[in-house]
Amino acid sequence: MKNLFKKLITTLPNLGFSIARLTLGLVIFPHGAQKLLGLFGGYGYSGTMESLTTQMGLPSIVAFSVIMIEFFGSISLVLGLFSRFWAMSLAGMFTGIIITTQLEEGFFMNWYGNQAGEGYEYSLLVIGLALTILVNGSGKWSIDSLISKKQ
Repeated sequence: MKNLFKKLITTLPNLGFSIARLTLGLVIFPHGAQKLLGLFGGYGYSGTMESLTTQMGLPSIVAFSVIMIEFFGSISLVLGLFSRFWAMSLAGMFTGIIITTQLEEGFFMNWYGNQAGEGYEYSLLVIGLALTILVNGSGKWSIDSLISKKQ
């Protein structure tokens, strides 16, 4: 268990990995805040749960996980706390989004409103940033880096 914890927080003191982590966390945070708190024009927790389970047909545990990953994962990424775990969670979640809703719409996002849904280009960017963090860790200026130095 101690070995797993060490692998989870070990990171290279690289500024580029910090930029990837901060970018991903800051971009995902408003989406999580919409879903959990109703900020930025979102539905809040109960409205999002209803939308994800009733309209999209997701199981309650999946809908709950989406909300928690986007909100708490984004905050943890900004702080650099257990970033590998949250990056893996986001990569898995966005892979699921591509497979279940975006693949049939093609690559491009719906910039002009002429398709039924969104393409998967945004999701690929999220997955790419998440995989960078998963492989390399939180980078410089992270709580993971502080913890691993003390180990």
